[in-house]
Amino acid sequence: MIPRLRDVLEGAGYTVDAVAARLGDAHAALARNETTPAWRGTDSGDPLDTLIRLFLLQRWVSKDLVEKAFGASIENFPDLLVADGKEVKALLDVRPYAEDDRSWWVIADLTPGLDGRREPMRTDYVLGIAPASISLVNLTVPVRVDSALDVGTGCGIQALHLAEKAGRVVATDVNPRALLLARWTAELNEIDIDVREGSLYEPVAGERFDLVVSNPPYVIAPPSEGKLTYRETGFAGDEVVERLLRQAPEHLTEGGWCQLLANWTHVRGEQWQDRLAGWTADRAAWVVQREVLDPAEYVELWLRDAGLHGRPEYVQRYDEWLTWLEDQQVEAIGMGWITLRNVPGQAECEAWPYEIEQPIGPHIQARFEREVPADLLGQHLVVAADVIEESAGPPGADDPATIVLRRQRGMRRAEQADTVLAGFTGACDGDLSVGQILGALADLLDRPVDDLHRDYLPEITRLIREGFLDPA
Repeated sequence: MIPRLRDVLEGAGYTVDAVAARLGDAHAALARNETTPAWRGTDSGDPLDTLIRLFLLQRWVSKDLVEKAFGASIENFPDLLVADGKEVKALLDVRPYAEDDRSWWVIADLTPGLDGRREPMRTDYVLGIAPASISLVNLTVPVRVDSALDVGTGCGIQALHLAEKAGRVVATDVNPRALLLARWTAELNEIDIDVREGSLYEPVAGERFDLVVSNPPYVIAPPSEGKLTYRETGFAGDEVVERLLRQAPEHLTEGGWCQLLANWTHVRGEQWQDRLAGWTADRAAWVVQREVLDPAEYVELWLRDAGLHGRPEYVQRYDEWLTWLEDQQVEAIGMGWITLRNVPGQAECEAWPYEIEQPIGPHIQARFEREVPADLLGQHLVVAADVIEESAGPPGADDPATIVLRRQRGMRRAEQADTVLAGFTGACDGDLSVGQILGALADLLDRPVDDLHRDYLPEITRLIREGFLDPA
């Protein structure tokens, strides 16, 4: 079935660019899960319009048009299409996907919520391309590796990207239906991926990888018989994230990378930073909390995601979930991403809700690989090309009230500086060493140079660490 489907998609020119061009302004409405404008603009009867109506709009389409587009009877595609009289509907979502100059197709379960229709999802539902999927793609460090592992592969979107940078890719999941659709996705794109069933690292016991990525089922929810496999586990609280991190060094090569999206609890009486730092096994790690929700906001978010808002069981499920979080002493839930590198080091945990550059993966790699020289005073530094200086104060004042050094790329950090640090940074053009610049500032300000070393070497170290300053 899959080779025939590939021929159909290629023959119709079913690509991201072609779909966008065909839909025009209706593409924005479809992004809001509204299909009517796109339906009105896809009535030509040609194969591209037929595929858009089948897979993206999830509408019933004339059997004659479907068989014309597929060049065969729909009976040749029993797992993909279903007929009701003279009309046909798709059983799966097949959609084009592109990143940079690479194009794929991804197979997943049908998109819930189109045109306001919400029904409870099957427990083994396989999610397609979602914002979280793209976030992990953007997060992944751009390294060429021999081997890579995708834990909790779902429809296989991460595995597709890993195949572009790894000689060997293994993809695992506990959901047999996800494994089936991931295999189909790989076959549809003629990509070789080793797909295995099992929880976390169990399917790869004794193996090591250069790069591990995971968009795990991280939703922190009470045990439930009707849990959605793609987002919930049988583990308690945020244990799935803890296990992925604690066990990562056993499955990474020296210097290997582990990157995952995660939710974690803010437990009463504990600092969330201390909890997560304790999971990283003395390895270098960077935890970035992008958002924090209180328990009520969190429960509402995921009940809506499951299509339960407005249904008879909604209030009961809401109350049970809040009660369970209270019993777990959960005050809030953090949401973000974690990068662990298999080298000795410590975990840095920070909250960063501000806008960042995408993809962020190159910046993450650079941050881990950036080293502060031991002989800092002898180093010659230059200001990074993306750094600008902002100052504010009363007009005509001798000194600005505030000076801010701001990076335009990566995390787009801003560092407040006094006139000394701003003057030091401005003098970093590669000609003078750190020691020479600080010595000149000490003479200018009539201050002991040892005081400037004590006060500003830590500040300079941070600027190097965050990429404001680079070795000349």
